[in-house]
Parts: sequence; structure tokens; C-alpha cells
Amino acid sequence: MNILVLPGDDIGPEITAAALGVLERANTMYTLGLKFETRDVGVASYRKAGTTLPDSIVDEALAADAVVLGPCGMTEYAPRERGGINVPGTIRKRLDLYANIRPARSRAGLLKAVPKLDCLIVRENTEGFYSDRNMFLGSGEFMPTEDVALSVRKITAKASRRIAQVAFEYAQRRRKHVTAVGKRHVLQLSDGIFINQATVVAKQFPDVTMREMDIDAMAADLYTRPERHDVILITNMFGDILSNLAVAMSGSLGLAAALNASDRYAVANAGHGSAPDIAGNDVANPTGLILSTAMLLDWLGNRRSRPELAQAARAIEAAVDAVLANAATRTADLGGNTGTRAFGAAVVAQLEKSANRVAQTV
Repeated sequence: MNILVLPGDDIGPEITAAALGVLERANTMYTLGLKFETRDVGVASYRKAGTTLPDSIVDEALAADAVVLGPCGMTEYAPRERGGINVPGTIRKRLDLYANIRPARSRAGLLKAVPKLDCLIVRENTEGFYSDRNMFLGSGEFMPTEDVALSVRKITAKASRRIAQVAFEYAQRRRKHVTAVGKRHVLQLSDGIFINQATVVAKQFPDVTMREMDIDAMAADLYTRPERHDVILITNMFGDILSNLAVAMSGSLGLAAALNASDRYAVANAGHGSAPDIAGNDVANPTGLILSTAMLLDWLGNRRSRPELAQAARAIEAAVDAVLANAATRTADLGGNTGTRAFGAAVVAQLEKSANRVAQTV
């Protein structure tokens, strides 16, 4: 299988190198047969090719079995007409990555983590209030007069139904509960479609329970009673906000893993920004992208019926947990002194240690 690696901007190359080191070791240990091709996007590409995202890279992404994408610093890009193309946004649209899947859970020893948190946010990724993606042509935000701005929220039955399908499929593999989140008594038509489609899909999964909650009540309940929530099904903007809350509750935004997926494609892309203020200092936490690559392996394993991929994903997650449990190997955002490269090396060492321990017991 061919994996396209796009390091991105700012801390992107640093955390991508750490994640790729873990992925390459797992590839060897579990005989996964992965082949990696690295290409520049973002500022590095702009300097060479005059565009942050050449068409050839999009073609490679469409041809690859999966993509690993580092964070991109879009705010520093030139205007689109001068080559400053939104890298993750364009890849999301071209690959129709309609599902943004973001886990958050508390781990042993992390002082800022809220206990009993273990949820998976399944966020619709192609429409909603986000004006950059909810129109066929043009923007969903516009100004009819100089002192009035309007923003359109787009919710379709098709998009709602397919993201609900993803949520219930994950719930069936987890603790068999879905919380569907909206604000239906206010956004009666759009959230009405979203919740109604979730209810339709729920009938296909009689062993999975569903609860509906308003977004404001959900934010409070996730913080005060996190153990009540397993899979959280949510629209685009609400999901963007709630997933940041959830990962902050897990201990740090540096732990933000994410997978963007469609029926055919998947992209591992950490759920945090490019952090230009700490770029080049070897202090960024690569956990989010490392765990994103584990999610990617799990997704591929389920799609391709290859249990060794899912096994490697579980091993990476366990290795990360072990490294985070040790105060001596935590990164600065978690109160430690370990750098980006050293953290990646520690995860690799833990992978090897765990494999040796298993081998000795066989």
C-alpha cells in the first residue's frame, strides 16, 4: 500500500518526522507492506513551484491508498489567485472527506486530564455553517449591503445520513451508544434534518442506543459527566468547537488525533494547528499525529480486512500511552522536558519493548 506523506508547515515537518518514524517501525515489525512517498506542500512548495498545492500532489493523493498530512499555516499563504491554496481544505474537497473522526480520552498520570473521559467525536465535514465548503460555487457568507453580513447553514439529508452511518458503525465497535448533538428547537429545519436522519440510521443498529442533546447542554455534560458519552454525532461547526473542548479535557491540544475519511479515502491529520511560535525548537508534541496514523492503520485494516494493520494501530496506541504515563518522557505542554524527536524515539522504543515482551511469552 502506498502512503503519501505531506509534512505541511511550521511544526508540521517536525511532528511528521516523529510520526513517520513510528509508522516505519510498525511497518517493519508487523510486515504491513507500506511504502511512503514524501512531497512538499504549503510554504515549501510555494517557494519551489509558486503554489502551496500543485495539481500533481492532488493527483498523487487520489491515487494513494492513504495520506498523512501535517498541519498547514494557511494564514501566512499568499492569496489564492497568487498560488496560496488551502491545502487541507482542497484535499478534503477533492477526496470528499466527509467524516472528521476525533477521539479524546483521559490517560494515567496526565494532571490536566478530566477522569473518565473516553469519547469519539464523529463530525460532519463538508457542509454546515462553514462558508468555505457549503456551496457548489461561491461562498456561503456574503454581504448584501456594506453593513450587513449573512452566513448560510447548509444541511442535507444525504450528508447527515452518511455521517450518522459512520457514527453508528464506530459505536457498534465501542460501547454501543451515540449522542446526537444539535440545537433542534432553534435550528428547527436544518437540525431537524440532521437528527431525523440519525434516527433513521439508528434503526439499522438495534444494539446501539441513541440520545439527543442540545449543544450547550452537551458541552456542560461532557465536562461534568464525561463517562456518559461514547460516540458523539455532530454537525460541522458544533463538532469543531466540541472536539477542541474534549481534547483539552484529555490533557493538551497536543494530544489531538484526527482522521478525515470518505468511503474510499482517508487522511491522518492531527486536530491542531501549525503552531508557528514554537516551530523549529524541537518542543512540539507529536502525539496527535502519531495517534492519527494509528487511526489510519485501523481504518485501512477494517476496509481491507487486514487484521495486522489494526494490530499495529493498537500497538502504537499502547506505546503512546506507556510513554505518556512516564513523567520523564512527556513533552513541554504536558509538564515535561522531552523534545519532539526524543518523544518519537521513545514511542519507537516502547513499541520494540512490547514486541519483545510478547515474543518472550510465546
